[in-house]
Amino acid sequence: MRSQPDSSYVLIAGIRRRVDWMICKIKAGILVSKLLRIDRKSIHSMALLSTLIMLLPPSLFGAVMERKIPFSPGEKLMYEGRWGIIPAGEVTLEVLPRETIQGVEAYHFAMTTKTNAAVDLLYKIRERQDSYVAADMSRSILYKKRTESKHPRDVVANFDWDKSKATYTNVGQSAAPVHIVPGTFDPLALFYILRLQNLTENSVIEIPITDGSANYRVKATIGKRGFIEIEGKKYPSIEVAPDKERLDGIVKKSENPQLKIWFSADGNKIPLKIQSQVGIVSFIFEFASMAP
Repeated sequence: MRSQPDSSYVLIAGIRRRVDWMICKIKAGILVSKLLRIDRKSIHSMALLSTLIMLLPPSLFGAVMERKIPFSPGEKLMYEGRWGIIPAGEVTLEVLPRETIQGVEAYHFAMTTKTNAAVDLLYKIRERQDSYVAADMSRSILYKKRTESKHPRDVVANFDWDKSKATYTNVGQSAAPVHIVPGTFDPLALFYILRLQNLTENSVIEIPITDGSANYRVKATIGKRGFIEIEGKKYPSIEVAPDKERLDGIVKKSENPQLKIWFSADGNKIPLKIQSQVGIVSFIFEFASMAP
């Protein structure tokens, strides 16, 4: 039986909330300074300004919106795949217990993909990806990808934020490090980063992505809200088309995005449908069930 996505979500840790609140206070201080024409060079004025900032309630300049995390460890999303009308296999997206990676508390995301016997004859895929993202969802820490197919891979990408470098190895063979900018994520983390965004119709979200071998700028184009039907059931949804462009200019963005995701049009933003182009083969994976 297919189950409807859970409507619950988890509030982000208090650290992010306090940061947002302090930023709001600073902006309020600037506003108060302008309105009252306070001489900020005066020690007395600075003391008065500080007191006013601390006493100002959020209602004076709008409530601070708490960032919401719509997933938590234990979430497991399962999808059934097809190639045209042919059943193709299954995909699982899972939020595993948090771990400490390189001294940083991190979310652990996992994605497994498996084609069935019929599709194996054409394009066999057995793949697992693991993504470790800082608990404040600000950057990736580690990424792994192991693939059994015509092009087997055993990839590890380490993110060294002290040096702003990401290193890539595949089957033990290393590539030259690539420079990473603040807020860079790995390919699997993209699914979860998009769930944190305000998916506004006809807008574009840009996210830096790397697998350690090259840097990409992903431009996620947000389409219109509507409904998608899965097994006779209609879900409110919004279409997102992430398209990546290599920043070194060697490979430009494709005219036809290789990935499209339909998210549930609610606070959870559950991926309901995933359309992926792998070589000449196009797969569609549709939401089947959710645990817990």
